[in-house]
Amino acid sequence: MTKISKRQLERYPIYLRYLFILRDSGVKNISAPAIARALQLSEEQVRKDLQVVTSKEGKPKSGRDVLELIQDIGNFLGYKDSTKAVVIGCGHLGQAFLNYKGFEKYGLDIIAGFDIDKNLIGTQVNHKHIYDMKEIESVLPLLNAKIAILTVPASVVNQVAKKLVKGGIKGVWNYVPVRLDVPDSVVVENVNLASSLAILSHKLNKGE
Repeated sequence: MTKISKRQLERYPIYLRYLFILRDSGVKNISAPAIARALQLSEEQVRKDLQVVTSKEGKPKSGRDVLELIQDIGNFLGYKDSTKAVVIGCGHLGQAFLNYKGFEKYGLDIIAGFDIDKNLIGTQVNHKHIYDMKEIESVLPLLNAKIAILTVPASVVNQVAKKLVKGGIKGVWNYVPVRLDVPDSVVVENVNLASSLAILSHKLNKGE
């Protein structure tokens, strides 16, 4: 099996975004050199990335079929079957996730949210029901959600994480800057906004 680096995995959604634009513009075929120029990547890098996800070679003149390439990348990343997800913590960031429709293209179907705010519980955000946080363990199995997008306060994050595991969550997209205490069988992807901002600020200051 070909070993895939994190950077390589991060490029595939970028390819998909570009391919979606081509598809919506009526473009039928695209070559690796054209993709490389458009995304400012090396041609060799693009060719290697595409070879991993598809068994077909690009044609010398016409390149690759855009629709087939979208399907191949989607299948490789597991987007073929939509994965249900819930938002845990429906403040400003949580509601941004609930309102954003772009995830559907990448096989993520956000279906509901959980919160402790009595003003939110029982309401809907973008037609998605907000449940009481106390109901996590009982409601999650009924929703059949596999991914939780975590945006709760750091002080309660591991308490909530335990409930998610009991409710059947298999993957956590963690936006809380705290290490989660969950079994190894639960996949965790940590997104540290503060660290990302620090890197951005450092690069800006370095350039001045």
